[in-house]
Amino acid sequence: MASQDQNARASSPEKDRQSDTLPTEMESGEEKAPGADFGPAPDGGLKAWSVVAGSFCAVFASFGWINCIGIFQDYYAQNQLKTYSSSSIAWIPSVESFMMFFWGPVVGKMSDELGPRVPILLGSFLHVFGLMMTSISKEYYQILLSQSFCSAIGSFGIVTAGSSLGGVVLPIMVNHLVVRIGFGWAMRSIAFLFLGLLAIANLTIKSRLPPPKRKFNPRDFVTPFREMPFLLLTIAAFMLYLGSFLPFNFIIVQAKALGISPGLAEYMVPIVNAASTFGRLLPAYLGDRIGVFNVMIPLTLLGGIFTLTVWLTAHSAASVIVYAALYGFTSGCTLSIIPAMVASFSDVRSIGTRNGSLYGVAAFGVLIGSPVAGAIVGDQDGSFSGLIIFCGVSILVGTVFAVMSRWALVGAGWRVKV
Repeated sequence: MASQDQNARASSPEKDRQSDTLPTEMESGEEKAPGADFGPAPDGGLKAWSVVAGSFCAVFASFGWINCIGIFQDYYAQNQLKTYSSSSIAWIPSVESFMMFFWGPVVGKMSDELGPRVPILLGSFLHVFGLMMTSISKEYYQILLSQSFCSAIGSFGIVTAGSSLGGVVLPIMVNHLVVRIGFGWAMRSIAFLFLGLLAIANLTIKSRLPPPKRKFNPRDFVTPFREMPFLLLTIAAFMLYLGSFLPFNFIIVQAKALGISPGLAEYMVPIVNAASTFGRLLPAYLGDRIGVFNVMIPLTLLGGIFTLTVWLTAHSAASVIVYAALYGFTSGCTLSIIPAMVASFSDVRSIGTRNGSLYGVAAFGVLIGSPVAGAIVGDQDGSFSGLIIFCGVSILVGTVFAVMSRWALVGAGWRVKV
C-alpha cells in the first residue's frame, strides 16, 4: 500500500504540491479511534434537514443583520449622532463587523473542541442582549458598546453554523418600524424576532461527529500562516474585507447625496443583498464542479471593475440600482466562499481553527475600512469619488493575492480544479 501511494503521488506534481499543505493524521499527532468510521454525511432525513433549518435561522439573525447595518450609518447621522462626523459614525458599523470576525480564532477553536452548540448558545444570548441595550441607547458610547461590541461578538458565535435573505428583509423592516413605532421599539422587535429564530437554531444545530479530544495549543492559530497558500489567502481576505463592506455602509448615503429620494435610496441595501443571494447560490453550485478558487477569482475581479466603472460614474437612481444589483451578485460570492476556499486545502478537523485564524486577521480590514472611507468623504467635502476608488482598488488588490494563493497551491494551470 505504501509503494502504491508513493507511485500515485509521483504521477501528479500538482497533487504533490497541494498535498504538502494538508496535515495528515500523523502530522497532527492524533490517532483515529478504533472503529471511528462515521461514514458519509446524511443526505436527507429529518435530522439532516432540521440542521439546515436551524442554520438558516442562525445566519438570518447574524450575517443577515451584519449585511444591513449600512442603514444605521444614515439613520444615526440624521438622529442621535447628527453632531458627529461621517468618519466617527462609521466606527459603529465598522467595529460591529470587526468584533464579529475578530473572535474567529476563539469561536473556531471552541467549535472544533466542543461542537457548535456552546458557541451558538452563548452567541444567542449576547446578540439579543446587545440589541435590547441598543434600543435604549442615546449616547455614542452606549451604541458602540451595545451594538458594536456585545451584539457583534454574539453574532460570530451564531454564524459558525448563510443566507442574504436577512439582509433583504431586515433593512426594509427596520426602516418601516422606526417610522411607525420609533427606534427603541424597532430594535426591541428585531431582538424578539431573533430570539425566536435563535431558539430554533439552538434546538436543531448539532455536529454529526464528536469533537476531537485535543489539548489546547495556541500554536494551532499560528501554524497555518507557515503555509504560503494560506498566508496569501489571508492577505487577500484582509484587502477584500477592507473594501467589500463599503457599498453596504455608504450606498444609501451616497444615493441621497446624488438627489435620489430617501424612499428609494433606502432600498439600495436590500437590492444589494437580494442580488447577493444569487451570488451565493450559483458560485456554490459551480464551486463543487470547477473549484472554489476558479469561481471566486473572476467574480471578485468583476466586483472591483463594476465599482470603478459603474458606481464611480453613477449619477442617477437607475445607475446606482444597476450597480447595487451587479455588486450584490459578485459580493455574495466574495463574502461567502472564503471559508470554502480554506476548507479546500485543510484537514477537516481543523477547518474551524484555520478559518478563525484567517478571519482574525481579515477583521482588521473590516475595522479600518469604513472610518477611512468616511474620512475620505470628509476630506473631499462630501464627494464620494475617493471612497469609491478606495473600495474598488482594495477589491482588485485582494483579487491579485487570491490569484497568488491559487498559484502557490496548484501552479499556473487554470484547468486544475481548486
